[in-house]
Amino acid sequence: MVDSNLDELRAIVIRSIDESSEGLIAAAKSVYGMPETGFNERKTSSFVKKQLEQLNLSVQTGIAITGLKAVIEGSNPGPTIAVIAELDALRVPSHPGSDSDSGAAHACGHHIQIGALLGVATALVNPDVKDSLSGNIVLILTPAEEFIDIDERLTRRSNDEIEFLSGKQEMIRLGAFDGIDMAIMIHASNIDGNGNFSVGGTTNAHLTHQVRYIGKSAHAGGAPYKGINALQAAMFANAAINTQRETFVEDDVARVHGIISNGGTSVNAVPDEVLYEGRVRAGSIDALRLLERKVIKCYKAGALAIGAAVEIQTVAGYHPLTQSDSMGKVFVENANLIFGQHSVISEPSDRNHGGSTDMGDLSKIMPVIHPYTKAASGIGHGEDYIIQDYDRAVVSSAKVMAATVLSLLHDGATKAEETIGKFKPHFTPRQYVKSQRERFTTTTYRSQ
Repeated sequence: MVDSNLDELRAIVIRSIDESSEGLIAAAKSVYGMPETGFNERKTSSFVKKQLEQLNLSVQTGIAITGLKAVIEGSNPGPTIAVIAELDALRVPSHPGSDSDSGAAHACGHHIQIGALLGVATALVNPDVKDSLSGNIVLILTPAEEFIDIDERLTRRSNDEIEFLSGKQEMIRLGAFDGIDMAIMIHASNIDGNGNFSVGGTTNAHLTHQVRYIGKSAHAGGAPYKGINALQAAMFANAAINTQRETFVEDDVARVHGIISNGGTSVNAVPDEVLYEGRVRAGSIDALRLLERKVIKCYKAGALAIGAAVEIQTVAGYHPLTQSDSMGKVFVENANLIFGQHSVISEPSDRNHGGSTDMGDLSKIMPVIHPYTKAASGIGHGEDYIIQDYDRAVVSSAKVMAATVLSLLHDGATKAEETIGKFKPHFTPRQYVKSQRERFTTTTYRSQ
């Protein structure tokens, strides 16, 4: 069979998405109205499953508890591309779209990813398009990108429900990405007047510490001197961390932050157990390790100063994001063809905005891109983060992602094969899993 001209196929893709645009936006808004935190996205997962089944796709469910997977097979052999969307929300109770019970809210815009993925699926199941492809598309909905609720997830881990604490990490472990050669997803970002999209750049690596201070309870009024105040130990450690900030190397994009999630039980008793949850971020794994050493010394200093014990549990976090230049170039070419020249801002590969994503972990195994659609106002993860332009966030994003996949798998998948040939993996999936397991550690320091 002779493929149709690429321009004609691109036109079919655009038309398919335009014809479905109202439904795609409605789907994204439906997900916005049912925000759920990581590994709890059961309503969202069920909703997306039904949407994919309406496209006559067979959907695998229950991957990493709530994850989904569906395959669109091309007519000719070739590489496999994953198109990814994230199911979860985070906890921002003051957000206008928050759930009144859980405080979950789509204050990061993951709901628009789902609408965009459904648009890609709608376009690529078209027989004329599908029959032109040399290779397959795997639609993957991942849970738990937001690295939150650590104690809850560690409980799931101890119950053997999960091993790793994020969706893509766990899906890599389970083999959901086996046989996939490259991946693409899109994320919301702020409208800033420069282009419709951005592509390129990197993110921070991170890890999490569950720091449990153990003191001794006593009457806070009658005999505080007989107690060992675990809260004071945690506060001292936090102050010690703050004294280190001027030593952080600017090029490392170092970030250290945390919360006290359990500060004691009774105001009239000296707190004997306090949980401090810390997050350490840096632009590379090596910089992260150096920063972590400083922070751990500060945790120990808090215990030493007060005479408490401290248990430090290190939880394996994310790797920095490395994006494929050749995939990015195909994305830019298609965006410019569809939306006009200069519709995409290309960022240098070392541009780091400070955040983290588990797409970084996947990027150590296969070529990926993680572009942004400029469609939101407010501050990410804030109560004012709102999608202002759903047409751009969902419909335009679907068009450019579908066209990018089409270009990669057209003409014998020449561009996809070139991308795969250039890529040098940092890990095999098995090596990645082994490395992540080794990053989980627990140590106890007793000051007396």
